[in-house]
Amino acid sequence: MPIRLIATDLDGTLLRRDLSVSPRTRRTLDCARAAGLHVVPVTARQPRGVRRIAEAAGFNGWALCGNGAHGVHLHTGEVLFEAHVQQDVQRAVAQALLVQVPEVLFVSVRNGGEVFVAQEGYADLAHFEDHKRDPAEMGTFSLQDVLEQPSLKFIVRHPSLSPRELLAHVQALKLPGFAVTHSGAPFLEVLAEGVSKAWGLERLCAHLGVRRDEVLAFGDAPNDAEMLAWAGRGVAMANAEPEAAEAAGEHTLSNEDDGVAVVIEALLGMSSQGELARASS
Repeated sequence: MPIRLIATDLDGTLLRRDLSVSPRTRRTLDCARAAGLHVVPVTARQPRGVRRIAEAAGFNGWALCGNGAHGVHLHTGEVLFEAHVQQDVQRAVAQALLVQVPEVLFVSVRNGGEVFVAQEGYADLAHFEDHKRDPAEMGTFSLQDVLEQPSLKFIVRHPSLSPRELLAHVQALKLPGFAVTHSGAPFLEVLAEGVSKAWGLERLCAHLGVRRDEVLAFGDAPNDAEMLAWAGRGVAMANAEPEAAEAAGEHTLSNEDDGVAVVIEALLGMSSQGELARASS
């Protein structure tokens, strides 16, 4: 079955460490689009974070944001779906977790990912790279304010515990009604129950009439694992974390070495960067 859709994570996968898109990768993506393939970013970022690199990567169609919770068209703004964590679930997680790790802090991501309602003290821990936004924009809200509306993504962070350490505490709560993952950033991401990148990708593919075995997916982090296992071809980067590496059926070079481009070049039958340049010109 030929590939009709390429789903790619961004940070640690398509993008280099400096968050740039290499010329080789851009040419390869352009060739894939010229060949009629859908090229879809599937990312933990919100739409504003995708738009920061959209021009460099040539993205102007569908994007799956917030770890698959939000399907949005970058050009038209059409929203295909949104999945929210409900208030009662957030409240239960926060109350139970605060008993175990009292210093934990929370953020509610709302309004299509445009609004961050951050608990007082969270912005002091955050850097621009964490959420692709200035921490000064996040506000300083009470926990009650953070919990009072549903979230596209409910962020959980601790000043000193790593995401893996914090994940163990969340899983030990054994509470229902949510999914939880992490993307290499210094926090956990709580999503609506059942939501993952695979969940969002399955819905987009149904909308586009693309079969699961017609999907080629790339990723490197724990939040990519479900997508890599779901896709007809799941490819992990050489720099992938164990969860992603184990879920993938194939492996490629690192994000610094244009691993995504290497696989797509082979898919398109491109034998050299020069040929790619001619094909995309």
